Amino acid sequence: MVVGILRRLIGPSDEIAGAVYGTIVVMGALVAGSKGETDPARLGAIVSATVLVLWLAHVYSDALGETITRGRRLDRRELTDVARRELAIPLAAVAPVAALLLGALDVLDETTAVWIALLLGLGILVAAGIAYARIERMGRPGTLAVVAVNLAFGLALVALKAALVH
Repeated sequence: MVVGILRRLIGPSDEIAGAVYGTIVVMGALVAGSKGETDPARLGAIVSATVLVLWLAHVYSDALGETITRGRRLDRRELTDVARRELAIPLAAVAPVAALLLGALDVLDETTAVWIALLLGLGILVAAGIAYARIERMGRPGTLAVVAVNLAFGLALVALKAALVH
């Protein structure tokens, strides 16, 4: 069951990069947004808006690149394909924003909601590292290395969050 949930969060193997990138964006926006903000609803809005804008910019820049590569403008279907291909970026925000929503609904304490959102981000980074290593048949040392790199990005943001709180 847990593997199935992680597979849904990370998406197909070709979306691992988007899941990692999107998760780092989510965690960065959460850290930056929580500097002076404690309301989980507002933090959820900040994170969602940031991820959406960066996803649109990513789709736009990828579409520009494909236009140059193809030597012509993309048609609507091709542009839609680019947007779908990059959908893992905003999907990475779903679980952390859900945690913030639970805080906004007073199901969780505000501080707890933020930390759970960050921990969910770390979990997604670990799962994405494991998924990548399996696809690449990296074995245990390679898996540990990829997971360590993914975690390094996430833990750097968690450390920044902890430093901002104190």
